[in-house]
Amino acid sequence: MKITSVDVIALEKDPGCLSRPVLCRVNTDQGIYGLGEAGVAIGSGAPAAFAHIKDIAPMIIGMDPWYHEVIWEKLFRQSFWAQGNGAIVMAAISAIDIAIWDIKGKAANLPLYKLLGGKHRDKLRSYASQLQFGWKVDKFIPFKGTRGDAAFYAETARKAVEDGYDAIKTNFMHFDEKGDILPYTASIGNISKKMMHLAEDRIRATRDAVGPDVDIIMENHAMTDANTAIQIGKIAQGYDIMFYEEGTPALNPGVMRKIADAVDIPLATGERTYTRWGFLPFMENHCLQVIQPDIGNCGGITEAKKICDMAHIYDVSVQTHVCSSPISVAISLHLEAAIPNFIIHEHHICNTLPSTIAECQYDYQPEKGYFAIPEIPGHGQELSAEALKKAHTETVK
Repeated sequence: MKITSVDVIALEKDPGCLSRPVLCRVNTDQGIYGLGEAGVAIGSGAPAAFAHIKDIAPMIIGMDPWYHEVIWEKLFRQSFWAQGNGAIVMAAISAIDIAIWDIKGKAANLPLYKLLGGKHRDKLRSYASQLQFGWKVDKFIPFKGTRGDAAFYAETARKAVEDGYDAIKTNFMHFDEKGDILPYTASIGNISKKMMHLAEDRIRATRDAVGPDVDIIMENHAMTDANTAIQIGKIAQGYDIMFYEEGTPALNPGVMRKIADAVDIPLATGERTYTRWGFLPFMENHCLQVIQPDIGNCGGITEAKKICDMAHIYDVSVQTHVCSSPISVAISLHLEAAIPNFIIHEHHICNTLPSTIAECQYDYQPEKGYFAIPEIPGHGQELSAEALKKAHTETVK
């Protein structure tokens, strides 16, 4: 089997969550194709990932997709810039690698988790993610109402628990008292007393709403520096937080170690960290208890499995970052089922929106907070005809 062409696909921008998924379809001479995704749909970067997939796709034309390790190493070495661990180049490599694995699963007529070594578990515990945007909504941008009041956080948490989740994640610092996005400059150096009190009111209201038996994960989106991360972390210590995500940018392991030493909550990060080389320093200084690699940008399935295995050596748990099209949901379920150090699956609010669900043929949603593992050959997800019709596609041969 040989790779004959690569279709690079940009889905229509979703105005309800500002997502711009970029995908690739790797085609073979046996009529089998695979779909992969670049994990930079949120924020800036999607057009650059589209261009970079086009740029490196010629490297794999004529290669055998069964040789996934050979293909990965060629893309990593021959693209030159990948060895600097950049977001866009690694997202492009990730998209191609995911598509290669999809081909392998389809050719073998096996679901992806079997190619990864089999299931350690038949279902995956999940949490409702990003509740600062609400829950059970059709879209979260633009938003009508207030995200400033603590009562809003309590109500969205109750909605998620009513859906069967026993774990939730909220960024208690994302919005100010008016419900406007808090400027990054407002959380660098020192948080205002007003904002600290508001954050605590939201945390307390959430804990009171869900009771003692529901896990709360505190998101911070790297909005703060070490000093402010410690301040808000110390406030949260009294509310039984499961783990504290992205307290500061994951660029300096020593700074993350400083937060770990000062705050008595397990730390997590990883959605903007790439390859084994990016994660290793955080393993070596023991500042993290949970890593969150995004399969769509850390290097694909080939590299994500190695990152998870490396974390296992250090007794660090894994929750993959999931925040894009339903393809990212499917591949994460397979990998998380196949690793021993899985902790919980992220079910992002964007993957509950009708517009996101409509991008693909299969709608993987949890039942009572738990996901089943797809049994369809490959990663088990296909683009919908409507999404393809609206997409911009270019082919590399």
